[in-house]
Amino acid sequence: MIRKNIIISFTWQHILLLISLYVMTLGVAVCVRSQLGSSVISTIPYVMASAGTDFAWIPAWTIGGYTIMMNAIFVVAQILILRKNFEWVQLFQLVIGFFFGMLIDLNMMLTEWMVSSNLLVNALVQIAGCSILGFGIAMEVKCGSVTMPGEGITIAIHKVTGWPFPKAKIRVDITLVALAVLFSYLLLGTWQWQIVGIGTLFAMVYVGMVVRFMNKHLMWFDRLLAYRPGLRRYVYGLAKLIKK
Repeated sequence: MIRKNIIISFTWQHILLLISLYVMTLGVAVCVRSQLGSSVISTIPYVMASAGTDFAWIPAWTIGGYTIMMNAIFVVAQILILRKNFEWVQLFQLVIGFFFGMLIDLNMMLTEWMVSSNLLVNALVQIAGCSILGFGIAMEVKCGSVTMPGEGITIAIHKVTGWPFPKAKIRVDITLVALAVLFSYLLLGTWQWQIVGIGTLFAMVYVGMVVRFMNKHLMWFDRLLAYRPGLRRYVYGLAKLIKK
């Protein structure tokens, strides 16, 4: 019975994690569609995906495909940084990173209709994208599974350098954006403002604000996470829980 409860708990936790990842990637895709600058985590994959259409020697992968590769690099970097202190359960980040990339591509297809030439509309799309992304991150953190690869590399640097986590996060974000700009010049010949633009700077500040705000208003998600669905009471119990 205990083993059964553990399996149910683990399964339910990761179903909610997948939902959280979907919300996060929807936010990422919406930010891309704003054409004012993508979120930090997608700047380098966006540059590489754009370059892949112009150069035969660069794989013509999607943003999601390059995101999967970048997440794998993050995990390898964590192993090199932490060495014997690396917790091998964190290899599960590779699975999370894979689903994250696949869901980005799915949401990129679903948000094609959002592309606009109106600056005001694009600004509203950017705000919406960052809000959705922050909401998804807050849910993902609540799920309490292994960290996302982007967070994992920040934690690894924090442990080794002793930098406070917020400072380590800022430095990692700045490094990713700087590399995206560098790759833009090297591969595309110019700064790609629709990839790294004012929307990217806005996302670096605003997404964190949304996460902090949502952390105080996700009690319903805590109850949902604690819920243990049973075959006969699933529909009724879940509906009753959400109404609370």
